[in-house]
Amino acid sequence: MTITTKLAAVILASLLFMPIAHARTITDSAGRVVEIPDEIQRVYAAGPPAMVLLYALRPEVMTGWPRRPYPEEMPYIAEPYRDLPETGRLTGRGGEANLEVVLSIEPDLILDFGSVTGTYVSLADRVQQQTGIPYLLIDGRFENTAEALRLVGEALGVPERGLELATYVEETFADIDRVLTEVPVEERPRTYLARGPDGLETGLLGSINTEIIERAGGRNVADPGNGQRGLVQASMEQVLAANPDTIIRWDRNFYAAVWSDPLWQSIDAVRSERVFLSPTAPFGWIDRPPSINRIIGLKWLSGLFYPDRIDFDIREDTRAFYELFYHVTLSEAELDTLVEWSDGRPPTSPR
Repeated sequence: MTITTKLAAVILASLLFMPIAHARTITDSAGRVVEIPDEIQRVYAAGPPAMVLLYALRPEVMTGWPRRPYPEEMPYIAEPYRDLPETGRLTGRGGEANLEVVLSIEPDLILDFGSVTGTYVSLADRVQQQTGIPYLLIDGRFENTAEALRLVGEALGVPERGLELATYVEETFADIDRVLTEVPVEERPRTYLARGPDGLETGLLGSINTEIIERAGGRNVADPGNGQRGLVQASMEQVLAANPDTIIRWDRNFYAAVWSDPLWQSIDAVRSERVFLSPTAPFGWIDRPPSINRIIGLKWLSGLFYPDRIDFDIREDTRAFYELFYHVTLSEAELDTLVEWSDGRPPTSPR
């Protein structure tokens, strides 16, 4: 029996024995009118961004993790959900879950959060047609975060929860906007996102990997001026020429080494001790994935950029965010581990 034949057989069987349920319609971010059950009990996250959105809004309906959390991430995830199975992903880089796997999980809904370009609309339509499972495609642009929370909260049957999280996001954006109206662009921190083991991979201006820096009021020095976006490999000469006054990084090895690396010593950010290590558990504060986990990163960055204008207490604000979005109450030791080295001082400096 071919894979196509087996898939058809699985679909037929699932349809024959599927209980009759009342339905309603939701218009997703791509303008697709999708019929979904009134009661949502099981949701398959198509990729990591959708996983974070789903976990924050209604974790009890998760069918699993596209990527199982690493051991060091477990303390920052609510205990009932730490051991959910790894289900793979349908979309994005490394998408490997096949439709037979999705059907065997028997979700009421497939949720995707990210790009709503034609490629992803086509994928959503195809998967929905082949499986019979409703597929919602939600715009994952940073500026759309609050609307996404409201829309998915409504779809999942938790509109109050969606409103609560959306309000938090809108208030965060508004606080930053009030500051940015008073700070001319030319006076904003010249910032470089150092990715890769040597710090030479970065995101160009406007890229999904760096939009948080720009939204927090930083100037991305990786700007070729031609509208190009995405991740690129820079040269050390280009970084030296750009001479950022602030560097953001999430790799501890690079962070520990950059202070004594002769190649980086003449860069203003290193000389003035403005190299900041972004926390990464349970999800990255800058990207990895580019989802609502970036909201706490936005608060952190804006506090670093404008400490005299934005009141951000990294311990108290982080504790509050993790309770509200991640359903966990952090211990002092867990906070220590999470935010260690996030203040821009070399690892050898006293704290």
